[in-house]
Amino acid sequence: MSTFTIRPAQPLDVTHIHSMIVELAVFEKLEHLVVATEDLLHEGLFGERPSCEAIIGEEDGEVVCFALFFHNFSTFLTRKGLYLEDLYVRQSHRGKGYGTKMLTRLARIAVERNCGRFEWSVLDWNEPAIRFYKQMGADILPDWRICRLTGETLTALAERRT
Repeated sequence: MSTFTIRPAQPLDVTHIHSMIVELAVFEKLEHLVVATEDLLHEGLFGERPSCEAIIGEEDGEVVCFALFFHNFSTFLTRKGLYLEDLYVRQSHRGKGYGTKMLTRLARIAVERNCGRFEWSVLDWNEPAIRFYKQMGADILPDWRICRLTGETLTALAERRT
C-alpha cells in the first residue's frame, strides 16, 4: 500500500514543479506559452519577496503532484482570499484521490489564514475537471470571464498617456 503525504514545497522541489508545469501546459495545449524557467520559479517561490507558495504531494517519497497558490484580496469581503493558480497530478498517479487531498489541504490553509474565499479557474473544455470541482462543492461562475494583458499589450497600456 502506498503512502501519500503533502508538504510545503522546498527549494529542491523547483525542478519537479517546473517539469509538471510543462506537463500541464502540454495537457492544456498551451505549451507554446510556457516561458517559465527553474530560476524564475525559484525566485517566485523562494526569492527575497516570494509572490506565491506551493505544496507538494508525494507517493512513497516520489513527487507526484503540486499546487501553486497565492493570496488575492476581495474588496466586497474586505478579506484576503486564496487563489489556486495550478494543481497538477501526474498522469500515472491520477484516480487515487490525490487531487481531492490537495484541494482539501488548500481549503484548510484558506480557513487557517482566515481567507474569505478560495478560487481557481478551469478551462471550459475540461469536463472531467469541471465535474471533479463540482463534486468538491465548487460553484462554476458562468457570468465571469478572465481579462488579461501580457507582453506588448501590457507595455502599451502602461506607457499610455492619460
